[in-house]
Amino acid sequence: MKLISIGNVCAITALAFFCACTRQMKEELNTPKEKTLAAAVSAAGPSKDGILLRELLNSQGPVFENFIIDATQGGEFSTQDGSNYALSPNSLQNPDGTITTGPVNISVKEIHTVSNMIMADKQTNTSNAEPLVSYGEFFVRATQGAQDVSLRKDSAIQVKVKAGQVNVKEVPMWNGDSAVAASFTGTGYINQPVTVTQLVSANKGVDWTQSGAFALFNSTTGTLNFRLDSLIKWVNCDRLGSNPNPKTTVLGYFTNFYNTATNTSYTGEEPSMLFFKPKAQNTLIKFYNTIFTPPAGFAGFLSYQNSIPIGMQGTFLAITSLNGAFYAEQKTVTIAAPLPGQNYTTVSFNLQPVSGPALVALIVSMNSK
Repeated sequence: MKLISIGNVCAITALAFFCACTRQMKEELNTPKEKTLAAAVSAAGPSKDGILLRELLNSQGPVFENFIIDATQGGEFSTQDGSNYALSPNSLQNPDGTITTGPVNISVKEIHTVSNMIMADKQTNTSNAEPLVSYGEFFVRATQGAQDVSLRKDSAIQVKVKAGQVNVKEVPMWNGDSAVAASFTGTGYINQPVTVTQLVSANKGVDWTQSGAFALFNSTTGTLNFRLDSLIKWVNCDRLGSNPNPKTTVLGYFTNFYNTATNTSYTGEEPSMLFFKPKAQNTLIKFYNTIFTPPAGFAGFLSYQNSIPIGMQGTFLAITSLNGAFYAEQKTVTIAAPLPGQNYTTVSFNLQPVSGPALVALIVSMNSK
């Protein structure tokens, strides 16, 4: 979990800008610390256009699948995508440390496609701007009644994920954080400097860091096999993408229909978004950095500095929700080298009105690009 520091002058503004749990985060991470975060930022209020877009994406995105197992006996189940989960006997514990017994609900959400990454706001960039080729993103939660239960020390859920043919023996595992630790400096009740640290939403959607574990490929079963040793967090089974070409910074200009509320919107509820899918890769890059103080026709987003390979082929999807209507453009490009004297490359988008179903169809079509 990263620590960012925000000074006194802009602390409240920065909190509204960086923080904001998405509705999906509230559903997935309904823990005391996330409830505290949600309460802290609720007064700011998200963009109505952003909410409209997020509701559309959530309605079409990945959902939880629920399974009942006996915690004492353990159990095994498979999801609709064919992933298999196995839980050993007596491997769960209650918040007070006692062994969980009786029926337990296991909730699983999986993301296997670029379209679902867009719907769920779960891109595949690492915190160091490296793109990942995904074999799946996974979130598992165990509850008994209204109470979350956790895995006991040295226990794990064994997972087997359908992977077809993988050309390596092992694939790195990544931990996904939807929140980062932010340090805010202000003034206390006796006029002394005070610094507090709290969780805020990662404005890129999720922050992936390598866990040190690996999924092992079984060529006989065509599965990647790994262990989940903790619950209520996203994990990713991904390999690093490789492209030896020189890299550049890409600026994506919305020549029209950019919603300026994006600059201060909740994460995942931005009314304008920009995504890039490299050709024939199960990879999604979200451009989440907004361009500051642009002239007319140059609002939009930029990539990490020097992170996009020159010559890479891929497809952009620019989306906006504005005044209750949707706009979009899908554009296939080859990333060009910067012009002489420049240190960046540009791609311009001319968004057109689309219906909700048409926007969903554009997002789904990204899977085959």
